[in-house]
Amino acid sequence: MSRTFLTKLHLIIAAFMFPAVLMFLVTGVLYTWGNKGEWIEEKATVTLAVPLAADEAALKALALAELDKRGLPAPSGSATVSEAGEAVSLAWTGAKSEVAVEATDDPLVAEVTVKEATLHRNLVQLHKAKGSDTFKVYASLLAFVLFLLVASGLVLGLQVKALRRMTVLSSVAGAVAFVGFVALG
Repeated sequence: MSRTFLTKLHLIIAAFMFPAVLMFLVTGVLYTWGNKGEWIEEKATVTLAVPLAADEAALKALALAELDKRGLPAPSGSATVSEAGEAVSLAWTGAKSEVAVEATDDPLVAEVTVKEATLHRNLVQLHKAKGSDTFKVYASLLAFVLFLLVASGLVLGLQVKALRRMTVLSSVAGAVAFVGFVALG
């Protein structure tokens, strides 16, 4: 591959994926330091015709009804049904919304907790792979593109005689730093 082609490819891919790189960069740094964004949370009690059962479809229907009242989408992640003795609960996670359905002391009353993500929390949830399958494909594409950017940068550095030594030394220093930071964990 010619240097001109690699340079153009590097530029086009970098420019196209810059917004995603920026999102993952900012959310990752803030998350590292404990800033995860906020949830707007509401609780509701729901009167039931029959006690809660470990029926995922029925629990999801109850959760969706409460989300719909608030104009929120169904969570994009997976749902988990739990049983602890007679108590049944549903936890359904996602990027824009989350919902939990729990039994109360009264078998004909359930508590539903609905969470709506702020913009920052929504982006953090996407970063944590809580988004739709479409976004997960996009994030996987980003990972591949980042590899291409780094690889094409290395190839370009190795192709230019004046940059070859600096490229090799930087690569070795980067490998040593990586091992050191992993060891310090």
